[in-house]
Amino acid sequence: QVQLVESGGGLVQAGASLRLSCAASGRTFSMYTMGWFRQAPGKERDVVAVTTWSSGKTYNAYYANSVKGRFTISRANAGNTIYLQMNSLKPEDTAVYYCAAGRLTDYYLREKYDYWGQGTQVTVSS
Repeated sequence: QVQLVESGGGLVQAGASLRLSCAASGRTFSMYTMGWFRQAPGKERDVVAVTTWSSGKTYNAYYANSVKGRFTISRANAGNTIYLQMNSLKPEDTAVYYCAAGRLTDYYLREKYDYWGQGTQVTVSS
C-alpha cells in the first residue's frame, strides 16, 4: 500500500522558517517525480516545488516563481523522502501543503500525479 505522509506544518510569524517532510512508502520512489503543492482556501491546488529524476542519475528541482529564492526542495532516503525548507515565510504562503508523487514529465499538472499525502497546514501570521 502506497502512502505519502507529510509532517512539519504549523503556525509561524512572517519571516520565520519551517521545514516540511514527506515520507513515501509502499514502493520505490527514487525515479518518481515528487513534489509539493499547496491549496489556500477558495483557490486551486498549485505546484510549489518539484524534484524530477534525470538521466544523469541526479534530481532536478523546479519552483513556482512565488517561492524562488525562499524555498528549497531536497530529497533523501534513496529518493523516498522529500523536504521543503521554507524561509522568509509570508502570510500569502498560508495553505495546506500536499506531497505528491508520480511517473510524469508535466510536473506542474496536478492531475498527472498518482499519489497524494493527506496534507499539512502551514499558517503564517503577519
